[in-house]
This record gives sequence, C-alpha cells and structure tokens, in this order.
Amino acid sequence: MDSFDVIVIGAGPGGYVCAFRAAQLGLKVALIEKRSTLGGTCLNVGCIPSKALLHSSEHVMWARHHAQEHGIKLGAVEVDLAAFMKRKDDVVTKLVGGVGNSQRRAKSPFSPALRRSFPPALSRSPSRALRQNR
Repeated sequence: MDSFDVIVIGAGPGGYVCAFRAAQLGLKVALIEKRSTLGGTCLNVGCIPSKALLHSSEHVMWARHHAQEHGIKLGAVEVDLAAFMKRKDDVVTKLVGGVGNSQRRAKSPFSPALRRSFPPALSRSPSRALRQNR
C-alpha cells in the first residue's frame, strides 16, 4: 500500500489547488475524487455548465430582442438544443483538460480508483461516515 504525506479528498477548485501546491512543495500527494475528472461539482456538472448554457441563451435573447435596434435583421431565431448542449460539453471538456494539464505539470498523482481503498460510506458522504464512526 502506498503512503502519502498529504491526502486531499475532493478534486474541486479547493482540493486540486491544494494538491498541486503540496506536490510543488515536494510532498507526496494523493488526490481522491469520486468522478473520473478533476474540477469537482462546479466544473463538471454545476456552475460552469450552467453558465455556458446561460451565455448561449443570452445570445438568443439578444438576437430576438435587441438585434433589430442595431439594424440587424435576422428573421426567426430558433434554438438548436443539441448545439447548445454540445457547446456546454465542449466548454466543460476544455476546462477539465486545462485542470488536467495543470495536474500533470504539478506532478500530483490523481486516480479516481484511490477512493476505493476507503470505506464505501466515506467515498459517498465524508461527514455521515465520520458521524457513524464516533
């Protein structure tokens, strides 16, 4: 079994920055995440995907309600939901890739499989698992 100087649970914005900095300082770091990608909830399924969809929808609203004020005639403006979702996925993929590149440069090991070495309750809900073990 490997030993580590620092174990960071959660590869969200706080976790991955902590792990990268610890690795830069020469510590042996394990970064544990329930997803197969870095970035946590915010980057993968929360804030960033929501903001990408909001940004696209703002373009639709501008085209429908303000383009004509600028002398731009567009005709019917329609939403292609598949294209909306693809753009959102592309934004997330690009940002996750950037975090992954940072992880490789920091030489901080990341493996979603590491979480399997912890009790299953801990990998689902650390606070609940800690309460159960008291």
